[in-house]
Amino acid sequence: MNWLGKSLPPLSTLLPFEAAARLESISRAADELHLTQAAVSRQVRALEENLGLVLFERRNRGVFLTPAGRELAATVSRSLGAMADQANDMRGPARGAQVTLFCQLCEAFYWLMPRLAAFNRRHPDIDLKLVTSTRPIAEHREPFDIALQTSGRPSGHHPLALTAGDEVYPVCSPAHPAAHGAPRSLASLTAFALLHHHATPPDWVEWSDWLRAMGHSQAPPLPGKTFDSYPLMLQATLEGHGVALGWRRTTERLIASGELVRPVRESLQQPQAVAIYTRRGSPERPATRALLDWLQEALEGTPP
Repeated sequence: MNWLGKSLPPLSTLLPFEAAARLESISRAADELHLTQAAVSRQVRALEENLGLVLFERRNRGVFLTPAGRELAATVSRSLGAMADQANDMRGPARGAQVTLFCQLCEAFYWLMPRLAAFNRRHPDIDLKLVTSTRPIAEHREPFDIALQTSGRPSGHHPLALTAGDEVYPVCSPAHPAAHGAPRSLASLTAFALLHHHATPPDWVEWSDWLRAMGHSQAPPLPGKTFDSYPLMLQATLEGHGVALGWRRTTERLIASGELVRPVRESLQQPQAVAIYTRRGSPERPATRALLDWLQEALEGTPP
């Protein structure tokens, strides 16, 4: 008796359902799978009919998982992820296990890249694939094993593995006027053009918040240019366009090399500034565990 054949739902419905559940959108699932919206909707309806359950609530042109849908989505995502991981390991045994790390662009460039050689020396059998973006993981559609981003950024339903601290302080080019006579008073700093990073939804410390935390209240708007990208703002700082708020993990090497300076002594500690996530539904593999352990050690350690 073919018990699996009689018990399993149509296998062709599982990928469309998993994508629609993960993205909470039929249209985005269709884009990801290179199908039409009608085809994805048809497969989801076929799965619902097979199970005799409603998996999505459809309202205001959106889809929302029902309790039964959330339960099934977790099982399907976990099972498909395990099969994909096993298949990847079987396809490439000669190059060892592969693990994919999603990382914010600025952290990847200024913090992670100088340390990757140490990871490769410790784990020469692990093929580490790095994926970078300025967008949060909630908007990332490609597979990953571990993600590193600023705490507070949208993370979807991916489980939090660990957090790490950081600190925020003003930085500028050594050629900028604010660097002259450093360390200077905090009150004198606001006389210079300030570089702002603004994100929606807000997940970064902005100048008004930082100054307030330092006990120096100044009503916005504060002078200066505004950027929607932290890497771009940091590059503008290096070019001498103004004073920016820098995060230690992305500026410490630039300060050590003399490319940036701290014009004031004040600094704001952020105990849980960095967040590490694992992919929802993904089983833990030795390669994933090795990367998690190394990231925790590196985040708690000193500069290389």
